[in-house]
Amino acid sequence: MDVDEVSAGSWTPGMVAEELGISPVTLRTWASRYGVGPSLRPDGRHRRYSDADVRKLRYMRRLIGRGIRPREAAAAVFDGADDVVPEVSPDRRAGELERASEELEFPVIAALLDETLDELGAARTWTDILLPILRDLGVRWARGDVCFESEWALTSEVSYALQRYVARFAYTPSDRRVLIACCPEERHSLPVEILRASMAEIGIPAVYLGHMVPAETTAGMVAKLEPVLVVLWSMSPTTVDNLLRQRLQHRGFAVAVAGPGWEGLNVRGAPWVNDLAGALDLAAERLKD
Repeated sequence: MDVDEVSAGSWTPGMVAEELGISPVTLRTWASRYGVGPSLRPDGRHRRYSDADVRKLRYMRRLIGRGIRPREAAAAVFDGADDVVPEVSPDRRAGELERASEELEFPVIAALLDETLDELGAARTWTDILLPILRDLGVRWARGDVCFESEWALTSEVSYALQRYVARFAYTPSDRRVLIACCPEERHSLPVEILRASMAEIGIPAVYLGHMVPAETTAGMVAKLEPVLVVLWSMSPTTVDNLLRQRLQHRGFAVAVAGPGWEGLNVRGAPWVNDLAGALDLAAERLKD
């Protein structure tokens, strides 16, 4: 028998989650997806983690902290390099998130989002997972299926997950940065929150002001921070604030307008971007100037 199998330790899932600094839901997800669950079953009671299990999980956690994906870290620590852990399809991820949102299972939504961002990054999480769910919710709304609670649960947890995700990236103070702002009446901010996370991934210094920020506050922040580029987001023509755009440009700041709300409008000197890649390319170019 392997020495690891006769460890005297006996850890509950809650103790292990606290030790690793992760949620119990994430721990359960790792057990079901990657086979890294508890190995002890003392006297027929609930299974417990051994000291060896916890040592391996600590190592897996360190690998993840170094940028290794959870699936690959689990394979390296528990299964060996020759074992392949099956991929989780985008449809399955979306289905799990949609079900958790429907049931208002906030810890499950948070754990699934954290895992998906770790696995796929911000852009693919948006295009492959979140957009299909949001479109499905839109279809349900159109046919009279009121699902406000599900949408609110999902979108609020996405914002929190993106904040946690961005905080993982090293931030280097810089006088050259991009400022991302929503037009004052704009409530739909997830696309620019994804933009901010994508900038963090590739090392573009960015400040995101949030949504429903008054024009005076945005103008004051721009004046104090003096960004190399202001990205002004609007989802709908009804929320466009062209006066704010003009005001910032008249003060000498470079402004890019982003989102479908600006399409077809006369925005002299302000390039329009309506996709993530275009916004990232423009920000990178401005930082080079």
